[in-house]
Amino acid sequence: QVQLVESGGGLVQAGGSLRLSCAASGRSLSNYGVGWFRQAPGKEREFVAAISGGGLIRYYADSVKGRFTVSRDNANDLVYLQMNSLKPEDTSIYYCASTYETAGTRTIDRYNSWGQGTQVTVSS
Repeated sequence: QVQLVESGGGLVQAGGSLRLSCAASGRSLSNYGVGWFRQAPGKEREFVAAISGGGLIRYYADSVKGRFTVSRDNANDLVYLQMNSLKPEDTSIYYCASTYETAGTRTIDRYNSWGQGTQVTVSS
């Protein structure tokens, strides 16, 4: 099973940018779809973005479309989430996860390996 570790979170002012990274070990990530999810205190974990194994198919939640970009570097088993024009409502713990569905998916239940999460805090 692939192990995932997120990094790049932090505190940023509204309108700012952050880039999250998801590093894989144990297995090559290139055969897996990878998703980004987030969970704010008292709320359910929600889908943010996903990318297919080859990087050609990308999905976004409506709330982040046009502001966030998911990409991947299969040579180095990395997946990124570039977050621009951040808003206070983007404040959450962000998780990356992998799925055997190579095309990727928005469905959280289809992800089987999860990272530990990285905190993103956007101040107003």
